[in-house]
Amino acid sequence: MSGISILLVDDHPVVREGYRRLLEQRGRFSVSAEAEDVAQAYLAYKKHTPDVVIMDLTLLGGASGLEALRRIREWDKNARVLVFSMHQGAAYALKAFDAGACGYITKSSPPDELIRAVEIVARGGRAMSEDIAQALAADRLGGSSSGIGDLSARETEILRMLATGLSSETIAELLNLSHKTVRNHHYAIKAKIGAANDAHLVWLAISAGIVPSSQIEQGP
Repeated sequence: MSGISILLVDDHPVVREGYRRLLEQRGRFSVSAEAEDVAQAYLAYKKHTPDVVIMDLTLLGGASGLEALRRIREWDKNARVLVFSMHQGAAYALKAFDAGACGYITKSSPPDELIRAVEIVARGGRAMSEDIAQALAADRLGGSSSGIGDLSARETEILRMLATGLSSETIAELLNLSHKTVRNHHYAIKAKIGAANDAHLVWLAISAGIVPSSQIEQGP
């Protein structure tokens, strides 16, 4: 393939530079824009309409790549987004695909796997790294009973933000929602996943791999 334009979305400039070099040294890829948060990613996509978006899930500003993915796909239902993330669990991969991702590759994958995935997504196909394929298979065979699978991509994003200690007011501002809407989502999430209280909600989010324990705010 030739002439594949790419939008890189990652909150680390040095990491983006590494990806740019890896891709552009192949000759058939060109990085048309970069972004480090949800707003930048959305505006960059609208301006450049790249062939493929390579999207990290951990971004600056509180909202994650799931929200950026949702906004981009809302504006262009044909957008081809490849998630490239440190998250290796099935929960995030499932929510990314639910939100419209065309592929999910973990950052522990070999460089050639990323290149292959970009080409597959650019052709309109679906791509997964081997560890994600195995995680999804294990999740289906195991039959998850936590209720996480019943959450929408938007609810999963709000769950992640709640679990990391963000207030309903902050979440509402970041996601351009009303405070009442966020509160309604909060109650619905607790009901769907069977959380008795907010502490239980956080524990379930960690158990499902929605958020690592290192990101949880610790009390004084």
